Amino acid sequence: MNNSIHFFSQIDVIPRKVDAEKLGVRGRQLNELAELGFPVLPGFILDTAISSKLDVNGINLDGVKKELANMLNKCSGIVGKKYGDPDNPMLLKIVFSTNLAVSSYPSLNNLGLVKSTASGFAAGELISLIRGMLKIRARVKGPAEINAAIKKLDRIVIEKSVEKYMEEFARFFPAGFFESAEQQLLISLNEISRMLRMDGEDGNDTALVIVPMVYGNFGKDSCSGEYFSRNVITGEKKIQGEFFRGGGAEGRSIEKIGDKYLKELEKIAFALEERFKEIRHIRFIIENGKLWLIDQRPVSWKSAQAEIKLLLDLEKRKIIDRAYMIKAIDPLRLAEVLHPLVDVASVKKLKSWKGGIAGAPGAAIGRVYFSTAALLEANKLTSKLASKRGEDVRAILVMDCTFAEDVKAIEVSAGVLTAEGGYSAHASVVARQYGKVSLVAPELKIKGKKAKLGNLSFSEGDYITLNVPFYGPSNVYVGKAELTEADPKASGLLDFIAIAKTFVKKFHVRCNVDSARDAALALSFGAEGVGLCRTEHMFFRADRIKVFREMLLSANAKERGKHLNKLKAMQREDFYGIFKVMAGKEVTIRLLDAPLHEFIPHSETNPMLGHRGCRIAVSFPEIYAMQLEAIFEAAWKLRKEGLDVRLEIMVPFVMNAAELKLIAYGKKIEGAAYRGIADIEEEFLKGKKAKSLNYKIGAMIELPVAALGAGEIARYAGFFSFGTNDLTQTTLGISRDDFTAFMPDYTLYDLIEGNPFSTLDPRVKELISLAVLRGRLTRPDLVCGLCGKHGAKPADVRFCMEAGLDYVSCSPYSVPVAILAAAGVGSRE
Repeated sequence: MNNSIHFFSQIDVIPRKVDAEKLGVRGRQLNELAELGFPVLPGFILDTAISSKLDVNGINLDGVKKELANMLNKCSGIVGKKYGDPDNPMLLKIVFSTNLAVSSYPSLNNLGLVKSTASGFAAGELISLIRGMLKIRARVKGPAEINAAIKKLDRIVIEKSVEKYMEEFARFFPAGFFESAEQQLLISLNEISRMLRMDGEDGNDTALVIVPMVYGNFGKDSCSGEYFSRNVITGEKKIQGEFFRGGGAEGRSIEKIGDKYLKELEKIAFALEERFKEIRHIRFIIENGKLWLIDQRPVSWKSAQAEIKLLLDLEKRKIIDRAYMIKAIDPLRLAEVLHPLVDVASVKKLKSWKGGIAGAPGAAIGRVYFSTAALLEANKLTSKLASKRGEDVRAILVMDCTFAEDVKAIEVSAGVLTAEGGYSAHASVVARQYGKVSLVAPELKIKGKKAKLGNLSFSEGDYITLNVPFYGPSNVYVGKAELTEADPKASGLLDFIAIAKTFVKKFHVRCNVDSARDAALALSFGAEGVGLCRTEHMFFRADRIKVFREMLLSANAKERGKHLNKLKAMQREDFYGIFKVMAGKEVTIRLLDAPLHEFIPHSETNPMLGHRGCRIAVSFPEIYAMQLEAIFEAAWKLRKEGLDVRLEIMVPFVMNAAELKLIAYGKKIEGAAYRGIADIEEEFLKGKKAKSLNYKIGAMIELPVAALGAGEIARYAGFFSFGTNDLTQTTLGISRDDFTAFMPDYTLYDLIEGNPFSTLDPRVKELISLAVLRGRLTRPDLVCGLCGKHGAKPADVRFCMEAGLDYVSCSPYSVPVAILAAAGVGSRE
């Protein structure tokens, strides 16, 4: 008996003592069906120790003939056919079972089709065998005539008998190939073995699986099909797939296969899920009423929602524990659950472009508009008509780049496509904030009312589809795809996150929000407070941006004060809403940090390092005074209503301790005085029965000099928040808006590792760690957090936890990602 040939069937299992690697992936998967006692199609495996050594190194085919005959007899006894029998022939299929991720070897079908067994078989089945063997022969010998024969087969219109084709192609094979089924098998194995050796597959790389051929077109009680153990999009515990009768090209839903088979297929599917703890893909054939399983494997693509539903189901039934559950899914995949998905089948016929930089993940469909004015006007008109006609009002904003005045268009659009910037570009940041889709495509060229993107071209009013996955390449399609809409509650995401949070004890995930609506959304996703409220973003709305610009352009403090009074009422309302939603949780309000070019293009030579952050407050103290009064009034009102307001006031773009001390506590010098936060609070509380509003003052550490001087800054700061966008660009000296112009060249030559605005650079990490250490040497109870997109990157979340930070803060739609990333770290502690 040859120890390298292994038989398997519904009642025959390959022993555990056999090294599973020697069976190859396909061999292992078939044996797994045998282990479960399922009706797997019987067969045998020539493992990796012998598959490439037949007729070489002392292993001769003559030496394994007896064992092959024994295996074939076992198969015959189960399927009721016999190899080489003229009256009831059993044909064979040889499958290459490789251990490699990718295999270029085709299956060899209908082996055993020779002159004596040809009766009753169609010529197409012989052509399949000939084509497969010719491809193997071509790889072994490679003569031009064999390649020509393969091309001829690819174009052939079947018009001859089986016997005629045997005569025509016999010259390409060793003598006797069509004379005897036994000879045909031996010749095929010999040729395959030679091919494997020539390809270097002479180690533990590839095994050969040999199984009988069964057919799904042998009468009305025969069919073939494939299905998934549950719905791969929704995750519903209901098998999903198709079956085919009579060799037809059009399949029918697996649910219509009949109760006799449906219940058995369901039983098999759910047992496989329990065994492998994942969704499985299963192929089967029913021949004359007998069900045979052909193979089973993992599903190469399934939605994150489907995985979540499966894991929740398995955890509920105690198949897995909660620790296994949260480690089983990549945190980044949770972003899929919060955004629509493109139905792959719906874009097969659409022209497409692949590439770009993902700004905000998801899928979006809409008519193209090349300006905010055009999009808003169209939205206004179509919205009126839509209620009457049911018309599609979805829109995509397509521009070179966006500014503050474009925020309204992004808010009402389905997505935004721009040519400039990257993940940190204005359009990307705003899109993430509003839960819209954003893609940056540097190849995009806009001219008038038309645009070109690679080989694509589209005009204003045309439909396009954006598909921006969180991982993998993005696509732009001309035309309308079909989408699967997101539903966080129905998807199981909220239940999943609630379980994940049980592993996060001393670390928290907050959110970056600028409105009560976004705060409520983030809270539903599990946020534990607000880590960053960008007060400048509150002025992006169309009814506010004009007032804000007039304030910035005011000639003097008196004129500026008129506009500030209008803005104060707006901000007080916003702060009140956010505080109310987040009652009992910390809310960090960042005072104005407006690089002026976001509101007034071309305002400064270098606006990102110019008159921004607390520098504006030093020059124009009335601006911060207005904001602080609005904050205190909103907090006071809610506390009178009995709500717990936990206020944190953050000073942005701090350079040194002197700046923070001035902003926080004011200063008096001869002939002048500066009112600090404490002074404004004291004035506000005059006449009120309260000594303090109980708030914290903190600094945003986003400059290297601030990180190095953290020990001194901590004397006046109760908390630090690391702004990673600015800290990255000021540490590396690269602009977050313009770096994409040269980044491809740097990537080509490995001059920088990855995108530093997506994953924290090692030197930025070093500055953060140093600042935490120095800050806590001064103030041991210093609270430290990190806000921005890095706060939702699993590797960066791990770093934050290891560096001793207390929380990360990210956009509402990224909160679940950050929670699961933190839970993954917590589950290992």
